[in-house]
Amino acid sequence: MSSTIHIVGFAGSLRKDSYNKSLLQLARHVALAEENVEFEIIDLDNIPLFNQDLENDPPAAVRIFKEKLGNADAILITVPEYNYSFSGVLKNAIDWASRPLATSPLPGKLTAIMGAGGRVGTARAQLHLRQVFTYLDVKVITKPEVLILNAWEKFDSEGNLTNEKDRQQIETLIEVLIRQARERENISQ
Repeated sequence: MSSTIHIVGFAGSLRKDSYNKSLLQLARHVALAEENVEFEIIDLDNIPLFNQDLENDPPAAVRIFKEKLGNADAILITVPEYNYSFSGVLKNAIDWASRPLATSPLPGKLTAIMGAGGRVGTARAQLHLRQVFTYLDVKVITKPEVLILNAWEKFDSEGNLTNEKDRQQIETLIEVLIRQARERENISQ
């Protein structure tokens, strides 16, 4: 029997009814259907603005956030797109998690990203986030890319994704994330 895989997920949006928070809930549901998988959702609401003066002694919310990322076998981030990039909320969380480098939980961390947005989904935001993660040495899963285009047409009034093709892509991404996390776990044992 394999050990339990612990996934931590968060949305780069603070909006209560965001499509990306709904995607995160769906991904959690898919992941928990797998054997020996835990999926914890973190809110970024309490993460203060990054202040380099505090990076060596960060606020409690930041310490908890970094600890949860460090204890995770894998991370899943749902990425909204604003002005051709990912949100300031997400950038702020990444800045805290990446500093100082000596205590950052990000280098080498297995991570999957997906997002729901407008006419191109969140393609530009995901590309920009991948660029940042390349610099931070984060191991990002590249396929499948989950880009929910015209999200307002694909979610019902309760926030459920109704498009079957998109749901299947999410299932595939979660399967890949879990499989790669298990492979990494087996290698390290």
